[in-house]
Parts: sequence; C-alpha cells; structure tokens
Amino acid sequence: MSEPVPERPRANFAAALNVRRNAVRGFSFAALATAAVLAVFVFLPGAQRPVAYYLGLGFVFGSALGALATTVLTLISAYRLAKELD
Repeated sequence: MSEPVPERPRANFAAALNVRRNAVRGFSFAALATAAVLAVFVFLPGAQRPVAYYLGLGFVFGSALGALATTVLTLISAYRLAKELD
C-alpha cells in the first residue's frame, strides 16, 4: 500500500527546511546590514536630501536583502536535508 498523506504537506515541508528559523536569521542580518549601510553612507556624512527618502531606501534594501538571505539559508537547509536523506 501507499504511505499516508500528511495532513499539512506544505507546513511539514517548511518545517523540515527550517524556513521560520532561516527567515528570522535572514531578516536579522538584513536589519543589521541596513542599519550599518545607512549609518556609514547617510547619517555620518550628513544627508543632503530629506531623511524620509533614505528611510524608504533602507526599507527596500532591508526587505530585499532579508528575502535574499532567507532564500540562501533555506537552499542550504534543503541541500543538507537532501545529503542527509541520501
């Protein structure tokens, strides 16, 4: 007979890849990196434009970097899980 189908396959798949942990780590890294970039390139030298523009740019940079870091960490988790199952 075939194996029983899990109740929540997507949730089980996300849990196996540690997506939640990777997202926390990825967006934490992105927040620190964004704060460092804004501090070094905007706030320390003095901004010539309104700060709201830079905060918007920081939000976009942080979101994109967080998504990228989460994706990379999840791909590493998937690779390790595949190696473990082989």
